[in-house]
Amino acid sequence: MKKFSVAILGCGTVGSGVAKILLDMQPMLSARAAHSITVKTIVDLFPAKSARAYNIPLSLFSGGGKDLTKEEASAYITEVINDSEIDLVVETIGGTSEYLYSVMLAAVNAKKHLVTANKAMLAEKGAGLFAAAREHNVTLGYEASVCGAVPIIKAIRECFTGDEVQEISGIMNGTSNYILSRMEHDGLDFQTALALAQKAGYAEADPTLDISGGDAAHKLVILMKLAFGADVRYADLQKTGIQTIAKEDIDFANEMNCSIKLICHAKKSRGKVFAAVMPMMVHHDNFLSKVHGATNCVEVRNAYSGKHYFVGAGAGSLETASSIVGDIVFAARYGTAVENIPASTPHTLADAEHSEFAYNITFSTEDRPGITGLITSAIGDQHINIDTVSHNRHNTKNAVFSVVTMPCTLHQINGAIAAINAKAPGLLAEEPKIIPILH
Repeated sequence: MKKFSVAILGCGTVGSGVAKILLDMQPMLSARAAHSITVKTIVDLFPAKSARAYNIPLSLFSGGGKDLTKEEASAYITEVINDSEIDLVVETIGGTSEYLYSVMLAAVNAKKHLVTANKAMLAEKGAGLFAAAREHNVTLGYEASVCGAVPIIKAIRECFTGDEVQEISGIMNGTSNYILSRMEHDGLDFQTALALAQKAGYAEADPTLDISGGDAAHKLVILMKLAFGADVRYADLQKTGIQTIAKEDIDFANEMNCSIKLICHAKKSRGKVFAAVMPMMVHHDNFLSKVHGATNCVEVRNAYSGKHYFVGAGAGSLETASSIVGDIVFAARYGTAVENIPASTPHTLADAEHSEFAYNITFSTEDRPGITGLITSAIGDQHINIDTVSHNRHNTKNAVFSVVTMPCTLHQINGAIAAINAKAPGLLAEEPKIIPILH
C-alpha cells in the first residue's frame, strides 16, 4: 500500500484531535483511503502541553518535543513545505495573518494537498488559495470550516449537484445559540448567560467574534460561494449580533410562539442574492427553533428536493477533527479528482433593506395617550399591514410595546420610523429594536 504522509501545523484544541484520530484509526483510515496514512511531523510551539491532551508521542513533534520559539517553528514549517515526502498539510493554527496565508499558499504551491478549518481565512482571503489549488491540481479540504462536524460542505458540493440551492438558513454559531438558549429556558439576562458560556468553554475570554455575528458570517460567506456561485465580500455582509437582546425580547418572542436565534440567512431570488446574519424570532413551527445549546443546524431549501436539515456539533476538538480527517481520507483516496469549487464570480449582495420578512418592532416611548395610534398610523402609511400590537410593558418612566408586521421590507419600516421622528420629535426614548420573524 502506497504511503501518504501528513504534517500538522498547530496542535491545539483541533490539531491534537486530528493527531489522535489519525493515530487511533490508522489501519481503518488507510483501508478507506487505499493508502497508508501516517503522521510524519507536527509543528507546535508547546509540544509537551499539546501531547498531554491525547497522549500524542513527543517523537512526532518537530524539535523532538521541546518548546519552540516562533522563529524555530517557522523554520520547521519551511522544512515541511520543502519536504517532498509530505503529501498533505493540515493547518490548525488559525487566524488571518499574512504570514499564515503565505504558509498555506506555499504549501499549495509546493503541490501538497491542504486541509483547514480556518473559516476566517477562507472567507476573507480564500480566493487566492482556491486559485492556487486549481492551478497545481491539489485538494483544498475545508469541511471543518463550517459547523465543525456537520457535513454541510460535502452535501452542497456533492449531494446536491442534481438540484439548485435557493435558500440557506441556519444556526452556525454554537456560542450565541448556547447564550440565547440559557436566556430562554432559564430566564437569564445576557451577561449572566455569557458568563456561563465562558465557564463552560463555549465562549472565549473575548467573545466579540461570536456574539457580534462575525464568526457566523464567515461560515455564511463560504456557503454562499458554494451554493450560489456568489463571491461576496465578508465586509459587505450585514452582521447584527445578539448583544442587545434583552430578557423582555425573549419573553415577548415566547408569547408569539417563537424563539430568538442568531440566524445566517441567504436567499437567491430573480438573479439577486439577499444575505445577512442577525437575531431572528423563529416560529416554533420551524425546526430551527428547536435547536438548543451549542448545537448547529443548517436548513437548505432546494428547487426540486425541498428542505433538508443538517444538525450536529459545530465545534469541539474531536468533532471538528473528524471533519478534517474525513478530508484527509478523501485527498488520499481521490487526490486530484476531488473538486475544490469556489471558482465563483464577484457578486454584489442585494440591499438587505429590500428583503421581505415579517418583523417585530419594539418601541420605547414617552408614557402618554395617543402614542400607539400615532405609531401604527405611521406604519400603515408605509403600506405595511400590521399583524398584532402588544400591551404596554412599562419600563421605569417609558412605555414599551411591540408591533408585529406582515411581510414587508426594512426600507418601509425605516420610512415609518423617520415619519414618527418627524411628527413627534423626542417621542421615541431610544432607537426601535427591529427583529425579523422567520416562519
